[in-house]
Amino acid sequence: MVNETQSHVSALTVSDLNKKFGRVIVAEGISFDVKAGEAFGIVGPNGAGKSTLLNLINGTEPSDSGEILFHGEPLNSLDPAERTHKGIARTFQIPKPFSEMTVYENVLVGSTFLKSHHSRHERSELAIDAITRAGLTPFFNTPAGKLRLLDRKRLELARSLACQPKLLLLDEIAGGLTDAELPVLLEIIRELNASGVAIVWIEHIVHALVSVVDRLMCIAGGKVIAIGDPHTVLEDPKVIEIYLGSDFQVGGAV
Repeated sequence: MVNETQSHVSALTVSDLNKKFGRVIVAEGISFDVKAGEAFGIVGPNGAGKSTLLNLINGTEPSDSGEILFHGEPLNSLDPAERTHKGIARTFQIPKPFSEMTVYENVLVGSTFLKSHHSRHERSELAIDAITRAGLTPFFNTPAGKLRLLDRKRLELARSLACQPKLLLLDEIAGGLTDAELPVLLEIIRELNASGVAIVWIEHIVHALVSVVDRLMCIAGGKVIAIGDPHTVLEDPKVIEIYLGSDFQVGGAV
């Protein structure tokens, strides 16, 4: 949620971003910006280049050309750890925690990606705070391998939050959740966004995404198809044709 003060400040600026693997184009001239405190959604068909776009932003994949700025600072030459130090964190579509380690220990590992000036005590406090914010306090000493899917998703969030992000990249974090579990996760994401964390969120559960994000972008074949108000984007004829299908309805109260 963007407040009036943040509305003119860009947290993330992506300009003419290009990437291909061999002859496969996964990003072609992609440009968009995310305001400080904004929740920004991304949709598109499978193979559209969505997860690769997050990889380009957090540095796990290098771009072929184009520019990525974070609060006005170029990121292109920085590796993923350096980008984390700047305030960018992400979750992954399939949670892969350290199964034998407790929730606390997993999140404490996440805190190691902070800059080195944080003491062990400070890292521990940040891990505890992240666990609390993600709603995992009852599972503090539970081995991660014993968590249900919803709580593994929350653990993904907590590990990212331990890095104290200003920008959080979410990759299909709602995937696989039941209708009863989904509102729990969405409330956590709303609270994080309301606290000032900017969010870029890829998701196929469109009604969940639309219930949270301020703006929406649809990409296909590595290109931006539409960007703007979520409902306006979902009503765009090209988006309906390429991604949603003629029978699509946003629906679903979450």
